[in-house]
Amino acid sequence: SLTELRRAAGALDSRLAGSRLERVAQVDDVDLILSLRRPGGSAAESGKCHVLLSCSPEFARLSVIKDPPQAPQTPPPFTQYLRAHLGRAGFGGIRVLGEDRLASVRLHSKEGEFQLLLSILGPRSNIYLLDAAGILLFSMRPLEETRRELARGQVWVDPHSALKSAGIDRWGDCPDGTYLETIEDAYRQLAQRKKIENLSRKISQALNKEADALGRKAANMQEDLAEAIEAERYKHRGELLKSVLHKVNPGDNRVVAADFETGEEVEIPLDPQLSAAENLERYFSRYHKELRGVSIIRQQLEAVQTARAEIDNLQEELRRLLPSGDVQAIESFASRTRVKKLLGRRQASPRAVPRDAPRIASKRDVPSRLLPKRYKSADGLEIWVGRSDEGNDYLTTRLAHGNDLFFHLEGSPGSHVILRTESSKDPPPESLLDACELAVHFSKHKEARRADVHVAPIKYVRKPPRAKPGLVYVTSGKTIHLRRDPARLERVLASRLDE
Repeated sequence: SLTELRRAAGALDSRLAGSRLERVAQVDDVDLILSLRRPGGSAAESGKCHVLLSCSPEFARLSVIKDPPQAPQTPPPFTQYLRAHLGRAGFGGIRVLGEDRLASVRLHSKEGEFQLLLSILGPRSNIYLLDAAGILLFSMRPLEETRRELARGQVWVDPHSALKSAGIDRWGDCPDGTYLETIEDAYRQLAQRKKIENLSRKISQALNKEADALGRKAANMQEDLAEAIEAERYKHRGELLKSVLHKVNPGDNRVVAADFETGEEVEIPLDPQLSAAENLERYFSRYHKELRGVSIIRQQLEAVQTARAEIDNLQEELRRLLPSGDVQAIESFASRTRVKKLLGRRQASPRAVPRDAPRIASKRDVPSRLLPKRYKSADGLEIWVGRSDEGNDYLTTRLAHGNDLFFHLEGSPGSHVILRTESSKDPPPESLLDACELAVHFSKHKEARRADVHVAPIKYVRKPPRAKPGLVYVTSGKTIHLRRDPARLERVLASRLDE
């Protein structure tokens, strides 16, 4: 409240009389710490005071802290500016201006007089630096987030007051000597509670999202498995075709055979472009392929079910943990490898231009036809797609590196697809499926409902000497049995990044 801010400013004004600024530190985007020492103060902490100016949207305040947290080694621009212009500045007083929650800390250095203004306006709270003429020099938070009407280099304008009253002092019974510390203790507890609430919500959302994704994946695999198990149908038709192979004439698109088991006549579809023997081989080849598919799907399904059971256990443990409100226990839970990975996946924000992205700025040196198309996966990772055979070579042998993954539709010509893993050895499953969709889409079998996509670390992809453009050898990897998802494909295609 305004009442509390006035009392805090008065307490600081008397405590810091004659002090000199020793250090400025910025812990995060909203908290600024001014370390000042009183005249005659020794190297011991007895002569030093750490003043906290916080422009947090929820917990903005003016207080004193005992042990300042460690600040980043590279200070943000606002702190760099303060250090450059306020080094060893003398404390000139602190007061609240007018009827707003606007605290002014006056400082005088060899460069002149300055004001640090703590403006408490809820979500629009900020800290501003003004010179002696009232010109706005810098702000801690971006002006567009707090007060768009202001501009650096222009005269400061006080905010329009929206306070109906000065409010009450929640710590009215606290002695002046410990008032500032009491404020900080109260707000620190509030901030810690809010932090745990936010962390708990993020963990819960991450677990729920992963459980839903694994559930959908398992259901799709069950459907694929049910279809793959019908491999016996191809074997049966092959056996029947073998018994009437002599009846097949060139160009026939079907033949009728008597079923050994039922005695009924069965019509067997044929490819008129193939000979009788080739049609027979085709049925048995499809039979063996489906058998391999059953084995692969069962292995993948087992892995998905194991992962889902792990997520279910984590969800149950979190439900038991939350009512306790145990800060250390919840933070420890969040630091587990599996949970930490899920949180990182949800919080990952794609860089507009990763430092190792294709060097678009050097298009003068590299023809545009060699530069890949760039898409963004559901998890924010980039997916690169070759434009041509020469582009495939450039992408796979020049651009891809490290832990990047290579995707290609098995047994079909098509674009090389690279998933940029950003050094991760375990990219998110959703990103893998996004890359698979693109690998199938940019192939000659883009209309297929299901497809086998080969995935391999880029280190296992080699270009043979004097091989034709686009031809590579893959010496390792795995196969992903993809069940096409039109919605997924539409999303990924719509995520194409600007050239």
